[in-house]
Amino acid sequence: MAKYVFVTGGVTSSLGKGIIAASLAKLLQARGLRVTIQKFDPYINVDPGTLNPYEHGECYVTEDGAETDLDLGHYERFLNQFTSQANNVTTGRIYQTVINKEREGAYLGKTVQVIPHITDEIKRRMLLIGQSNKYDIIITELGGTVGDIESLPFIEAVRQLQWEMPEEDCVVVHLTLIPYLKAAKELKTKPTQHSVKLLSQEGVHPDIIVCRTEESLSPEIRKKIALFCNVKPDAVIEAADAPTIYEVPLTMMREKLDLICLKKMNITNYHEPELALWKEFLDKLKYPKSKVTIGLIGKYIELQDAYKSILESFVHAGAMNECKVQVVNVHSEFITEENVSEKLGNLDGLLVAPGFGHRGVEGKIIAVRYARENKLPFFGICLGMQMAVIEYARNVLGWKDAHSTEMDVHTPHPVIDLMEEQKKVTAKGGTMRLGSYPCALKEGSLASQIYAGKPEICERHRHRWEFNNAFLQQFEQAGLIPSGTNPESGLIEIVELSTHTHPFFFGVQYHPELKSTVENPQPIFVHFIKAAKEFADAKNAVKNPLLQSEMI
Repeated sequence: MAKYVFVTGGVTSSLGKGIIAASLAKLLQARGLRVTIQKFDPYINVDPGTLNPYEHGECYVTEDGAETDLDLGHYERFLNQFTSQANNVTTGRIYQTVINKEREGAYLGKTVQVIPHITDEIKRRMLLIGQSNKYDIIITELGGTVGDIESLPFIEAVRQLQWEMPEEDCVVVHLTLIPYLKAAKELKTKPTQHSVKLLSQEGVHPDIIVCRTEESLSPEIRKKIALFCNVKPDAVIEAADAPTIYEVPLTMMREKLDLICLKKMNITNYHEPELALWKEFLDKLKYPKSKVTIGLIGKYIELQDAYKSILESFVHAGAMNECKVQVVNVHSEFITEENVSEKLGNLDGLLVAPGFGHRGVEGKIIAVRYARENKLPFFGICLGMQMAVIEYARNVLGWKDAHSTEMDVHTPHPVIDLMEEQKKVTAKGGTMRLGSYPCALKEGSLASQIYAGKPEICERHRHRWEFNNAFLQQFEQAGLIPSGTNPESGLIEIVELSTHTHPFFFGVQYHPELKSTVENPQPIFVHFIKAAKEFADAKNAVKNPLLQSEMI
């Protein structure tokens, strides 16, 4: 039977429960155990698919087409294994299930209440993955902060599981903040004490307390936390701020978080952690040999979590190229014909990010044109690829009114159009083309080269609009190559320019960033950064004639 670790948070949000959960899972996996992570979110949305990125960061899509919390991206990037619909559950989904069952008469006329009906459904979902016999340990991260009204049913479900399960089958890890007061020059444990007290009042007693802190915890402070929070001193773990999230597994290993969990769960069949690949990646990340500057053109750039998977893919691809990737955010709404050269002139590469709606679209089109005409390495994802198609239609094919029907329903040249099966859809949530779909690659293309000659790949999608195949012939004749197509529907998945005319001009309809991990960096990002490096080297050689002669 699987054993369960529950990760809760207190004092404040954004402490990094997802990173702690993913780091613990990585260490247990490195010791030979089969581990997965699931996230329970307290909001009433059924999933984050309809949430504005400013509200909740990016919406992460799994292989099976579930729109989920961005923490699932961390789980996949750390564990190098897929998650699914079952790995992310919200209050909305719980209540929807219970209400549907009540309408069907499943409760035999009983009064449906939070306890036991809602908590029973939460518990059922918490234990569901463990029943597959695929995993030794299930780590469950509870969203929100202890004391929040919306978190109460989840905490109550954990209390019941703690009571129902054998003691060694259930471990609770509580993440809190130890603030440092500069004026007093000391760390304060009172917020942590209050947080643990709140959790205990709700009936859940933490086994391990992980303390986020800017300063090291002295033995006296650890002992004080242990005493007032009723845990052993070795169960007080220091989680100091790290330069990168990928260092956290190693800091948690030094703090013996994994060993304490294994001891509490009475697990003995493990070996020393195998982290050679992880350490090699970290070494490349910390000591790069070169640097490139990439422009990220988007409309949610004020919140870094809105493009989390893209930013992490740059980290993976940068390490693979032994190159530091400096990302410069450029708001698409403020790009004009007059300032585009000033805004993009110092870049080594340009990524036009995904998104929805008409806001900032013209700025993206202007940026794509600049990249195409100035041979600046360009990578467009989803809407970014569509902007490349529109730009090509307007400025190469000469259709000045070309557009997407998402922004202009009456355009005479709808080069991007709503997918046929989407035309009758009225509900917004979970109705897009979602999840993993195959894509056949054109032999001899840049796409084929990037994917190491594979004839077919699978990538994840999240979109309603697509390349309009009615205009395919004109684009091909004008030099835009459709190098990836869906083998069943014929939908265009990839467009590119020949490497004879442009060093790297590549647009994809899917979201490649969702499958990039530490151990398997996404190949498009790797090749894009390589192209940006070559562009930067050539630019520097022009500035420095001595360098140029050395290159010759």
